[in-house]
Amino acid sequence: MKHIRSRKHANHLHLLALVAASVPSAGMAQQAAATLPTVTITETADVPFKADKSANPKITQPLLDTPKTIQVIKKETLAEQGAITLMEALRNTPGITMQLGENGNTSAGDTFQLRGASLQQSTFVDGIRDLGAVTRDTFNLESVEVVKGAAGAETGRGAATGYINLISKQAHLGDESSVSATVGTADKKRASVDLNRQLSETSAVRINATTQDSGVDGRSTVKNKGQGLGLSYVDGLGTPTRIHLFSQHIRQNNIPDGGIPSIGYEGYYQGAGTFGTAPNTYTVSAAQAAAMNAAGKVNRNNYYGSVNDYEKVTADMVTAKVEHDLGQGTTVRNVTRWGQTKMDRELTGINIVTATVANDPSTWTVSRSRQKTDQVNTILANQTSVNSAFNALGLEHSLAAGIELMHEKQEVTGHTAVGTTSAANLYNPNSNDAFGSFVASGAETNGFTTTLGAYVFDTVKFNEQFSINGGVRVDRYKLGTRNISTANAKTTLDDERTLLNWSIGGVYKPAPNGSIYASYADSKTPPGGNNFQLSATANNQSNAALDPQTTKTLEVGSKWELLNKRLNLAVALFQSVNDGQTTVDPVTSAATQYGKTEVKGIEFSAVGQLTNFWQISAGLAKTQTRQIDQRSATTVTDSVRWSPDLTATLWTSYQLDKLTMGIGARHVSEQKRLITEGTDAATTTMPSVPAYTVFDMMVSYKLAKNTNLQFNVYNLFDKEYLSTLNNGGARLVLGAPRSATLTAVYNF
Repeated sequence: MKHIRSRKHANHLHLLALVAASVPSAGMAQQAAATLPTVTITETADVPFKADKSANPKITQPLLDTPKTIQVIKKETLAEQGAITLMEALRNTPGITMQLGENGNTSAGDTFQLRGASLQQSTFVDGIRDLGAVTRDTFNLESVEVVKGAAGAETGRGAATGYINLISKQAHLGDESSVSATVGTADKKRASVDLNRQLSETSAVRINATTQDSGVDGRSTVKNKGQGLGLSYVDGLGTPTRIHLFSQHIRQNNIPDGGIPSIGYEGYYQGAGTFGTAPNTYTVSAAQAAAMNAAGKVNRNNYYGSVNDYEKVTADMVTAKVEHDLGQGTTVRNVTRWGQTKMDRELTGINIVTATVANDPSTWTVSRSRQKTDQVNTILANQTSVNSAFNALGLEHSLAAGIELMHEKQEVTGHTAVGTTSAANLYNPNSNDAFGSFVASGAETNGFTTTLGAYVFDTVKFNEQFSINGGVRVDRYKLGTRNISTANAKTTLDDERTLLNWSIGGVYKPAPNGSIYASYADSKTPPGGNNFQLSATANNQSNAALDPQTTKTLEVGSKWELLNKRLNLAVALFQSVNDGQTTVDPVTSAATQYGKTEVKGIEFSAVGQLTNFWQISAGLAKTQTRQIDQRSATTVTDSVRWSPDLTATLWTSYQLDKLTMGIGARHVSEQKRLITEGTDAATTTMPSVPAYTVFDMMVSYKLAKNTNLQFNVYNLFDKEYLSTLNNGGARLVLGAPRSATLTAVYNF
């Protein structure tokens, strides 16, 4: 029985008892009052923060009995934190870090990494891969599920160290709606509505919408502006056949951020000499180098872009799902989705600092470059699956099987910068300086993948203590690259192969509320599988002649439900090895696939309630990441970029009648940029992102029965820290300074 969080439920129980006592007995005229049967009332409300099951039908068992690390971040957690982007939501799980991009470029859309591998192509919405350069919003999310470890048996290609599955809000029976408005520092303005209405005994409709027009704390000119709409209609609720029609539509018109120069920050270094590659070389004198190494930071509010920089995103997704219960624990479903994301962006990047007059920083400049992104991602998918629970040969089975058809396409239109982009004054940039523009170059970079996949998972329960979970997936996979150069030269490359992935896990339950497990899983990433681009270069990882990279994960752990199932505790030891990376043989200098990345560590989590009024969501990951046999012609790589040894996250809140108070903390240890063996970090620009710890807080008050006011403060102690650093070390983005939002919510 779930614990009751509010005393108002006690009043309901008294009322029910009075009503029951007042009902006359049918035979009262002939006999004494009859004895009423005992009535047991069970509280069914969910425990805040805590989830018991995954929304993914491939995961048939409760999280407690699933032999892998899965974290579910519920909408209640996101609401308390005021998290409005996926990047903010993922702060609730340890081990994930955010990336910036190559040198002068800034990555478009969500860019994050887990356990040494990118998750950019391992993001799913309701179990279907989600592509495209877009900053995802949480307005239409019921929860965010983070699955860790190799997961090719569940997802197909990729998912080397895990994947993210976003669960959309769906219409349901009953009327439940809310509106909210948020204002905050940096001229933040946001409004949202969540309207669910029951149309009949079996149908309902739901509308989620949001609009935003906000600046960015600590940055001038940069702006996030956009609208989102989520629509859901369901018919057949409570019947054997259910039809779901839902869609999501995003429009963004942002002013993007090219970051600020890293000069003046801890770890910055500029040597004397001649740098670059002919004809683009430049020379730094000893006097200039000394002055630059002693220079101060630029103002964090400096904007080095153009007044004409922009980022326009259009993302549409339409889904139809039909479910039918065949009876005796068997359900069949079919899901069809079409989705398309368009990114059109012009961005100004920053690169080389020049100390024009060494002893006069007011004359110093930083070079700028203009970049254009014109990209369209399209996906068409169909999934047919069955879930069934049955007994066979005296054993209990929970089966999930299905077939997936998918066609994904990425089209990038090339542009050439024309005109001159002037360097900016380092300490006093001007967004009205001369900037180049763009014209279509005639070049195109196009790619597609077509996948036919089939999978089956089965959990076999031997008794109340022992079970085995296993799965296998086969994909017939084809990747095609169709590129056109500026000289109208056409390149056609194809790769077609069969991918086989599998997983196996065993669970032992020493008690009904606890489990101990061990599991093994693998995942294969074929050449070009992450960017739709094959290469004809012999030693390029995207050459179709190479074998897929294979990641294998071994995990042992334990999960427990404590405090009358209010609190989930979990611990896991894991080791992942990604094999098949290109490297250079030190003897023959030939390209081989002997390179590996090894990640091993331990992870802890605690999610749920400590008391009826005290919620907690906490996690800690201690990892060790290294490269094995990773060589180029001149260097040896011995570690993995942006892979901290320690990450930790905490969010906890306590309810005092109408008042709720929350506090949160995020810690990320040092993240290496310099990963080449034998290189002196003291003579390398920004060899790492320093460790940081940031605290947040929240206070909310229930003004009336249906009205709540919430105040959030982020970076409570105004810690200055590097959020992300580019691969070259010359450009960075700082974490937001102390900031605040005020949100009013009305439920009806």
